[in-house]
Parts: sequence; C-alpha cells; structure tokens
Amino acid sequence: MNAQKKVAFYTLGCKLNFSETSTIARDFQQEGFERVGFAEKADIYVINTCSVTDNADKRFKTIVKNALKLNSEAFLIAVGCYAQLKPEELAAVDGVDLVLGATEKFKITQYLNDLSKNDIGEVHSCEISEADFYVGSYSIGDRTRAFLKVQDGCDYKCTYCTIPLARGISRSDTLANVLENAAKISDQGIKEIVLTGVNIGDYGKGEFGNKKHEHTFFELVQALDEVKGIHRLRISSIEPNLLKNETINFVANSRSFVPHFHIPLQSGSDTLLKKMKRRYLSATYTDRVSKIKEYMPNACIGVDVIVGFPGETDEAFLETYNYLNDLDISYLHVFTYSERPNTEAALFDNVVPKNVRAKRSKMLRGLSVKKRRAFYESQLKNELTVLFESENKEGYIYGFTENYVKVKTPWNPGLVNTLHKIILTKIDADGIVRFDFSKEPVFN
Repeated sequence: MNAQKKVAFYTLGCKLNFSETSTIARDFQQEGFERVGFAEKADIYVINTCSVTDNADKRFKTIVKNALKLNSEAFLIAVGCYAQLKPEELAAVDGVDLVLGATEKFKITQYLNDLSKNDIGEVHSCEISEADFYVGSYSIGDRTRAFLKVQDGCDYKCTYCTIPLARGISRSDTLANVLENAAKISDQGIKEIVLTGVNIGDYGKGEFGNKKHEHTFFELVQALDEVKGIHRLRISSIEPNLLKNETINFVANSRSFVPHFHIPLQSGSDTLLKKMKRRYLSATYTDRVSKIKEYMPNACIGVDVIVGFPGETDEAFLETYNYLNDLDISYLHVFTYSERPNTEAALFDNVVPKNVRAKRSKMLRGLSVKKRRAFYESQLKNELTVLFESENKEGYIYGFTENYVKVKTPWNPGLVNTLHKIILTKIDADGIVRFDFSKEPVFN
C-alpha cells in the first residue's frame, strides 16, 4: 500500500537525535516507504525536535512552513524532546498533524493508518516516568561517520536542563546489543563510529531494566575496541566526573579510539557550578584536561560552556573567560543561557540581561576561534590520518583527522569515505588546514 509513498526527515539538535532519526527512517523503509531529502516533495515529513535552547524551539515553525511549501497536503509529524515537553504547543502549530512523545516515536509507523490532514495535531505523549525502557539506535547512510546510541536519559538534576524531563531516567543498551550494532555498522563499510547518548559516562545503569551497573563505560570502551572492521571510535560528550583515568589511559593506547574528547564545563566559576548543580568543580575539570594531555599531547579537547546563567556577574564571567584562556583546550561550544520552563534556574534571581548574554557569547566565540587556530598551528608538520567526507562543497572535499583537525583538498570523488596518511602543511584564510599526501599507503 505504501510503495509509492515518500517520507522525508529533518533533525534538530544532537548526535543522539540523528541516530534515532536514522533508526525511525529504517522503520519507514521496512514498511515500504521511499526516503527522500527534506527539500524534496514528500507525502510525510518527520521533524525530530530539540529543546536544549530557545532557538531550537523557534526553528520548528520555520521548518514546518518549508515542508508545506513543498507539499501543502503533506502529513507532518513531530517527535523528539520538544514533542515530549510541549506536545500541545507543537500540535497547535498550523500544518502539524501528529505529535509523538518519548516512547511513542519508536512506534511511529503504527500511527499511519490515516494520512489525512488534521485541523489540529493529534497528540500521543506519555508521562516521562513511563520512559523507562531502552530503544537502541544508530545512523547509517546519512554521513560518513555513524552515530551509535549506547545510553539514554539522565539522573542528574542540573538546574538549567530539561533533558531529564524530555528523555527520562538514565538507562543503557545491553553490551551485547551495542556490539551487535557496531558490527552491523562495520559491515556497511563505515570507518568511524561516534558513541552517543545523553550521559554516556553513566553507561551500564539500567542495562537490564535495573538501577545497578551491569557494566561500566570503561568496559564498554574495552569491548568496542575489539570490534573488527571499525578503524575509528570517537567518544562524544562525556561528563568530567565520569571520565576516569583508566579510560583516558586506554584510549591513549587503544587500537581504534581516537584522541578527541568533548567535555562539558558550563562555567569556570565554582560558585556558578554549584548553582547549576554540576557534579564537579573547576579543579576536577583542570585535572581531566591535564591527564589527557599527559597521555596524548596532540589530543583535541572540546568544551561546552554556558554564558549568562543567572547570577553570572562580570567577575564570574571573566573568571570563566580567563580559566578557558589559560586551559590547554582546542575549541568551545558556546551556549547562551535561555530560561526553560520547569527548571530551577528559571526562578533564580539576578537575571543577566539578554544584551549582556549576547556580548559574553560573542567574546567566548572569539576565544574559541583563537583556541582552534592555536591547536591547528600546533599540528602543522605532523603526520596524521584523515577520513574524507562525502560532500562536494564548492569544489572541495573535507575531512577530519583522528584528533579532529578539519582539512580540505580539491574535490575528488575517489577520496570519499577513505582514510589517508597526510602531512599538515598550512592553514587557509578560512581556518581550514591544507596538506600533502604522505607516502604511506591508503587504507581502504
């Protein structure tokens, strides 16, 4: 019945959302739907939403309008974090037909008996306490790298964060299933896997539906390093208090794990870290960075930081700025604080004016450019391995080294999804690195 029906997907937010979108797309394809690009005319458009920042919420309406321009009669479905947090709000957006919450999104094809447009969106959303089971996901075919979900939900109570309200308690995939999915990815010829989740350092909790840890994150890393056919394994964001010395040491000497870490900081002010209810202070963060650089001097370290959190005085902001300026890190992901309903921080006093938040954000983004440039300069003349991406961007093909240096060379389709030894030579005006191919053989 659905042989001629086309479905398109748009993903907002994190790598975890991308892995889940890919899994949902495979469910559609198994039901006989044809997957097309979001810029193409489709019968169904699925938007996987995010609610980390206010901006992600606002983008949703624009994406809906763009889909309806392509096909005014298309059936529009919203899933994801925003769909769980504000289902009625999304259902009221003109053109939205169906809103599915945290557990319902994985049963999406069961809701497609009638694709007639609705006057107002139909909502199927559970209480978040019911999101206590695990659904595995991984992305294949969307990018050169695959995102492999290993964990979902979070038991932390950070005062600014809605993720526990959108995704529920911390729970993990079984180790056996993670390894099975990694092998499936390997069988598709994909050379790099990025581990993803909400709080992946908490891996093992809820692995078999109970609160205790059946396995640890370190045991997961050890087991994945043995999967055949995967050239690279990359750890996505991991909390500093959960990044243990044993993991750092193992990555430094592993077969597949690359020297790249993304570690949320959020603030360099211990006073603000306590207000945020983070589970560490700046001394722990400094120690983690120092330990990584001790074992892996060329490692790339990315940092998440929030500006404009309530109570962030000029002095507290400068404390963060100077702390990051002095720290041996490689780049920043800067988030401008936005008030989120049903979070503690939304009720805090000493609100930072939005124009001040914007100014501080600009300062930290400038620091990030400086940090990335310094890191890239430190890597010039080094021999590294690049994995090339699949897109032709204005006549160039891009790729990333194992330690996340972005490189480019004139477009050559023969380079797509291949690994090459290269020697970094110079940094272009756009901040991307050029290189020479070394004499080492190509990895197929």
